[in-house]
Parts: sequence; structure tokens; C-alpha cells
Amino acid sequence: MKKCIEGSHAVADVVRLCRPAVIAAYPITPQTHIVEDLAKFAADGKAGYEFVRSESEFAAASIVLGASATGVRTYTATSSQGLLLMTEVLFTIAGMRLPIVLTCANRAVSGPINIWNDQQDSMTVRDSGWIMLYGEDNQEVIDLHILAFKIAEQTRIPVMVNMDGFVLTHTYEPVDVPSEKEIKKFLPVYKAEKGQFLDVKNPKSLGTFATPDDYMAIREDLSKDIVSSKSLIKKELREFKKLFGRGSADLVEYYGDKNAQTVLVAMGSVVGTIKDAVDEMNEAGQKVSVLKVKCFRPFPAEEILKKLSKAKNVAILDKSISLGNEGILATEVKAAVGNKLKAKLQSFVVGLGGRDITKKMVKDIAKQVKVGNGKLTFVK
Repeated sequence: MKKCIEGSHAVADVVRLCRPAVIAAYPITPQTHIVEDLAKFAADGKAGYEFVRSESEFAAASIVLGASATGVRTYTATSSQGLLLMTEVLFTIAGMRLPIVLTCANRAVSGPINIWNDQQDSMTVRDSGWIMLYGEDNQEVIDLHILAFKIAEQTRIPVMVNMDGFVLTHTYEPVDVPSEKEIKKFLPVYKAEKGQFLDVKNPKSLGTFATPDDYMAIREDLSKDIVSSKSLIKKELREFKKLFGRGSADLVEYYGDKNAQTVLVAMGSVVGTIKDAVDEMNEAGQKVSVLKVKCFRPFPAEEILKKLSKAKNVAILDKSISLGNEGILATEVKAAVGNKLKAKLQSFVVGLGGRDITKKMVKDIAKQVKVGNGKLTFVK
């Protein structure tokens, strides 16, 4: 059903319809509207889950860890410093192979204190062992949450759905929120397999002490399983498109001139601005395109390499930075491409702390990458 609704409210609505058993969260800007709505649904008797008001983000993550370990569907949401406070538990959740879904309303991290959007928070925990998805607009964010539960529960790998704070969380736009009946066709009731959850009738320990030999083997298994999850994610994207009639079955999406020599690479809501700029540049006779990275973990290296095969100039736009190095997405793209392309690749850091990213900036970046020296550039 089409609704004109705030992004946060849409996320809360679709999470409710995905039928989790336990939700625990702590409010933090700009994520607060999500958990406010989820708490209200529970208080008003419109949802069957148990909502736990935790005293911190660390506690919220610990609560859903414990709940998931009993074999039920669980969910939490956070942002910025809250996500960083969860860091210890995020690693434990992934290491215990618990299929939790988390919404990160992306926001800058301190200091100085800043409540506006960039993607530094999620990028900081990119190595915690979670599958990481990024939405361009609120419709995609809604759809990614439905997918996230199904992917997590099949792979036993937790999934983080990222949406840009304020830009998406507090923006009203028309979206199609599927009915619970429609979602049930795609997302069945979660039934944890025997031996994978705590059960007094079948005693089992989870997350116990591991020797160096065991620990390394466990981490290797997790890493390989994250990589191999790409095929499952693609499969579920195809199934979703077949059932709901929208979305792409690709981990990366190419938009613009198919023979473009200049390609801009980005994640999240900034892709919408880039698309508008690309349209104007192509109308003016320039051959430019944008490559959207929808799935950051597992990293779609082969898919990116294929999409960039005709490019001569590649500008990677990051809303985060590995301080002392360059944009984080840029580092990953360069590693994926290696020496397999003759293209010039350059890292551009944009929008930190919520600074506006305009079409003019995007057009200037498209020009700069053609003549630039390949060094990191902060675009202000």
C-alpha cells in the first residue's frame, strides 16, 4: 500500500510486519523515531513482540544477543556513538552466528559532537563480521529490511541495514509498505535449527572459550561464509523482485551512459543527487555514469570490476574516511580493481558531518578526476 510517510516510521512499520519476537533498543538521534514507533506499537497492542527499553546501546545489543541465542527473531537499531558502544557485542553476535537485524541511521561520530549524516559510524565496524547493506532511498531501505531477516536467518550471519540519518530517516516520501500477508510469502516464520540455540532439553554452550587453533578456524569459517553469502543475497534479491515487482537483483547498480569513460562510485542517499547530476551531464553531451554499491559486506569486488571495465576515470565518493589514508570505499574499490584496469582511480571525501553535497560538487568531481593527480581530495 502506498503511503507518504517518514523514513523512520516506514522502517518501524516494516520491522513490525516482519514479526520479530524481541526488540531491544536505546534512543539516539537520528534513530529515535524508529524505536519510538516500535515501542508504541507494542504498548498499543499492535505488535506481538516484547519490547525491552534498555539502559544503553551496549545493553540493547546484549539483550538481542541473548534473545537470538534462544532461537527467536530479533531486532535493534542505533546510530553513531551508539553503534560504537555496541562494538564489543557486534563482534560477539557475528562470532556466535546469531541472525540479528540492526538498522543503523548513519551519523557522524565525535569529536567534535555532530548529529548530522555521514557513514563513519558503520564504516568503523565494517570488520565485525556483519553483512552490510546500504539504501539509496526509503523504498529501498524498507525492502532491504525484509531481505535482511531472510538473509540473516539462512546464513546465520547478522545483517546491518544502513540508512542515511535525517536525509532518509526524517524525510517524507511516498513508499510502498507491503502487507503482513505479502511479507509472509517471502519471509516465513523463523525456526532455528536444533543445536543452534539454547534449549534446556538439548543443552548446548554458545560462544565459549576457543584455543588459538580453534579460534583461527572459526574466524576463517565466518570470513568464507560472508564471502559465499553473495550468491544467496543475489538469489533473494531475484526472489524479492519476482514477488514485489521492484528492485534490482544486483549487489551494485550501474546508471548512466553504458559507454561512459567517467564513472562515479558511491553508497547511500548521495547516489540520488549523483544520478540527477549524471542526467544533466549526459544531456550536455558528456559520457558519465554512477555505480551504486548496495552491498558493502560481502564486498562485491568481481561485480565492481566488471561494471568499471570500460571506464578511464573513476571517482569514488566517500562519506567516511580512514584518517591518515583515504576514503574507505575508495580503498576497497582500488583493492578490488588492482592492476586489472587502466582507469585512473581517485578518492573524494564528501559530506562529512552532514555538509551538503550538491550537483555542482558532483559535476566538479567528474571534471577533476579527468585531470587530477589521483590523490585524496576533500570536496568542500
